[in-house]
Amino acid sequence: MTIRVEGLSAAYGQLTALREVSLRVEPGEILAIVGANGAGKSTLLKTIAGQLAATTGSVHIDDRDVTRLAASERARLGILLVPEGRRLFPSLTVRENLQVGTSTGRAGVWTIDSVCDLFPLVEERLDRRAGLMSGGEQQATAIARALVGNPSVLMLDEISLGLAPTIVVDLYSKLGRITEQGTSILLVEQDVRRAATVADQIHCLLEGSTALAGRDLDLADITAAYFGVSTR
Repeated sequence: MTIRVEGLSAAYGQLTALREVSLRVEPGEILAIVGANGAGKSTLLKTIAGQLAATTGSVHIDDRDVTRLAASERARLGILLVPEGRRLFPSLTVRENLQVGTSTGRAGVWTIDSVCDLFPLVEERLDRRAGLMSGGEQQATAIARALVGNPSVLMLDEISLGLAPTIVVDLYSKLGRITEQGTSILLVEQDVRRAATVADQIHCLLEGSTALAGRDLDLADITAAYFGVSTR
């Protein structure tokens, strides 16, 4: 499915955190959303997921306007978010966390068996309580939990945050297998270089607004937009 966002704005009380952002991601594409802390990256994902109400603009899946739908309804349509901090149920086992992910009721290629094939360390820890695992193990489990919901759009918020470089490389190596199934990925990342290695397009936010967006962008231009510096 194609996800299309038009003129999307959102606020926390009186504070506008997102200002008229527009983007479009086709099936099987990766859109990397980059920007410094406080740029509005997580706010954008939460608004697309329905966890934060839009103040202006719209979110569409193909031709369906989902802007006013609850987060649970959007999940059943295939819009799934892996939030920053993972948000697993710490007292539940890995297997039980994965079973929670199947509650979308969506059929597809991703099952508990197939995500275990994608993430062998998840399979090795199926009967371990999530709260007793390392950050990398938890992150793999969080992504697996979203995948068993068979998303059309998978949103990943800072999956590399606080993880060892070798774990990050391993997690990023799985993204291609996910997009091969036609799933679109919206990837929030502070590391511009890492994002550029996997993304089909880049969207840079600065203070809640689009600073630069497109395909085949020059790294120097992305970096300048990231910091709000003119290259002219």
